[in-house]
Amino acid sequence: MITVLIVDDQDLIRFGLRTLIESEDDLTVVGEAADGLAAVAVAAERQPDIVLMDVRMPGIDGIEATRRIVADPALAATRVIVFTTFELDEYVFEALRHGASGFLIKDTKPAELLRAIRLVAAGEALLSPSVTRRVVKEFATRPARVAKPHPRLGTLTERERQIVGLVGEGLSNEEIAERLVVSPATARTHVSRAMVKLHARDRAQLVVFAHQSGLVQH
Repeated sequence: MITVLIVDDQDLIRFGLRTLIESEDDLTVVGEAADGLAAVAVAAERQPDIVLMDVRMPGIDGIEATRRIVADPALAATRVIVFTTFELDEYVFEALRHGASGFLIKDTKPAELLRAIRLVAAGEALLSPSVTRRVVKEFATRPARVAKPHPRLGTLTERERQIVGLVGEGLSNEEIAERLVVSPATARTHVSRAMVKLHARDRAQLVVFAHQSGLVQH
């Protein structure tokens, strides 16, 4: 059974999400929260597999709540999905940087939301190439920052550094394979090894590391 915590300051959205999730045999809602502080408290108490996290809420926002949840050793197995309106929300990249495993747009179809919960619970990153490119574009338009190489960047081979840069550009494993003229399985292996070496929780965090380390050409 996959356990879910719903965090949103709108009662109607929480009700709708609970109704949808509880209709599935393998999913259950173990708690709700209407603000960031409550989200952190309920997550610590219930230790859900997945947190569906709104960004704009009273008190601390969803980004800070995500940071606190991800930083709690007792919640190492908990994954956060930011659930927000991307077009109006410039904070998505910050949420990913603070450890979110991906994000969904609030007009996502119900079936896609349920699939996303299952994917992230299984350890996948919910960051499709098309969505990654939107995050990359958002990041690229910001004022230039001094690159802060990941402390374990030196453990990567030259090929792995190259592949992390391509992940940061928003390429899928299949697109990376095509770009480098290797098999998709080889590309997937390189991505997995890079994630292990950089201690990345998921592919979403690998995108962040790629940008922070200056491996992506803007």
